Amino acid sequence: MKKTWILPIILLFCTSAWALDMYPSKDWQPLPNPIASPDAVVGGEISIFAGPSPKSLNYYLDNNTLTLQVFGSMFETLLSSNPITLEDEPGLAKRWAISADKKSFTFYLDPDARWSDGSPITAEDVKWTYDAIMDPKNLTGVHKVALERFEPPKLLDKHTIRFTAKEVHWDNLLTAGGFYILSKKTYGGLDFNKINFSFPVVSGLYRIGELSEGVFLTLERRSDWWNRGDIRFKNTGNFQTLKFRFFAERENAFEAFKKGLIDIYPVYTARIWVNETRGKKFDKNWIIKQKIFNQNPIGFQGFAMNMRKPPFNDLKVRKAMAYLLDRRKMNSTLMYSQYFLHKSYFEDLYSKANPCPNELISKNKSRARALLAEAGWQVNPKTGFLEKNGQRFTFKFLTRSASAEKFLAIYAEDLKDVGIELVIDKKDWAAWARDMDEFNYQMTWAAWSSGVYKNPEGMWASKEAVRKSGNNITGFQVATVDQMIEKQKTIFQIQKRNAIYRQIDQIIYKTHPYVLLWNINYTRLLYWNKFGMPGTVLSKFGDERSAYSYWWYDEDSSADLTDAMQAGEALPPKDPKIYFDDMFQP
Repeated sequence: MKKTWILPIILLFCTSAWALDMYPSKDWQPLPNPIASPDAVVGGEISIFAGPSPKSLNYYLDNNTLTLQVFGSMFETLLSSNPITLEDEPGLAKRWAISADKKSFTFYLDPDARWSDGSPITAEDVKWTYDAIMDPKNLTGVHKVALERFEPPKLLDKHTIRFTAKEVHWDNLLTAGGFYILSKKTYGGLDFNKINFSFPVVSGLYRIGELSEGVFLTLERRSDWWNRGDIRFKNTGNFQTLKFRFFAERENAFEAFKKGLIDIYPVYTARIWVNETRGKKFDKNWIIKQKIFNQNPIGFQGFAMNMRKPPFNDLKVRKAMAYLLDRRKMNSTLMYSQYFLHKSYFEDLYSKANPCPNELISKNKSRARALLAEAGWQVNPKTGFLEKNGQRFTFKFLTRSASAEKFLAIYAEDLKDVGIELVIDKKDWAAWARDMDEFNYQMTWAAWSSGVYKNPEGMWASKEAVRKSGNNITGFQVATVDQMIEKQKTIFQIQKRNAIYRQIDQIIYKTHPYVLLWNINYTRLLYWNKFGMPGTVLSKFGDERSAYSYWWYDEDSSADLTDAMQAGEALPPKDPKIYFDDMFQP
């Protein structure tokens, strides 16, 4: 929900290295993207399953992965990052400087940078975007978290702007250089909260083509993108048209995929991956089925509990809810044992060298009953339901997906057995999102992506528990965690920060803000066999969305697919498993 995306970039340094240094270094030269294939050609279309129709395409107002993908294709940031090393590289800013006290960041915009209407991108555009995000009346809550560490930026001249932080923080450079810049001239006179679907002036490689509400959205590749000549972007962004098709339910999207209405389908349902990828189209390699193993960070998912109000403001109740979820049964019967069970909110921070000490929670009704009794819940013998102070233990599970209901049915039976009533409250995506923005829920299913570099502030800091439209949806507030979050801000060595995050994780885990679920450590991908792509298939750190940047429409492969389907013949197979580290040839 929550997260093209810009990865946090961390510079490891000693104090003297930062003293008034300019970046990039004098010997830096732009180089071709080592992942991109030299065989790539421009043109054609790729049709993508985009999930439900979004409530907005303004990422500052709607914090979800589709909106980020679309918004990031249209707008740019001051800095970009190297796809392999993650080092900072020029974006809209051609150069930047960092002060000796690590608080001031001066960006020198590329004088060649242009909006799609031909006007120059200026420092005023940067300042206006910052001001719009920080304006209290604008519903940009989650984006205020990092930017509020800065004083309002100062304009030094038409192409130069300086950000001064109120405090030292390892994330300050990324924050100042990593938010998308909008045109002041175009959007400055509008109500920011109503800038949702019309973006007539952009700076990025793509612009909106056609929008059919609830059906599809197209992005069209711009022939006049100002940075087209940069060798770093050669053989990337190859599709002329990106077509995002909206489906409220993944199963309906899968049916559309099999009919050829969608070209690429990441599989998030084990049943589909195991049982429904058979038959002529798959056996004859018209549709390719692959597992992609790369370094895409592992997020987490679970049943989020609103700790702001009863009954989930009680730790014993929340812990009981975890003991009443039969994850092993769900994994084996509904998901063909395809997943590992979560026992952390930062799974990829643990390894053989740093094993996770958290207890793996399994269903245990006796422990759950004991915890509920300790919390004051007693069974009414007349009804069979738990009661406390005359109130029955019943709660609403807010959901937006019919596919969740088979899991909730199992959960509801185990809850009912101990005297708890689960009521499904199903809404569409927009209504669900509105309720989440207002924290108007008791329990819901939430899945979160992760980044290469962690920053726990937005989701786990106490002050974020009251910020509407934020990521601290559970209302988590623990003073010890707040102290650790403060401590990590001034630590620039990633391994030292990760050690703190493991401590934070263990505290969060014992607090049970979520009933944790399960995950996988690879991307399950299906696609029609008509595209060219690099040998790695996806990028080093990306999921299926990186295909939109690195793949291309291959006329010969498309013709071969058409001929094979007409003749009922098979195409050559492709490797069922792709390991980035094995395939990458720098």
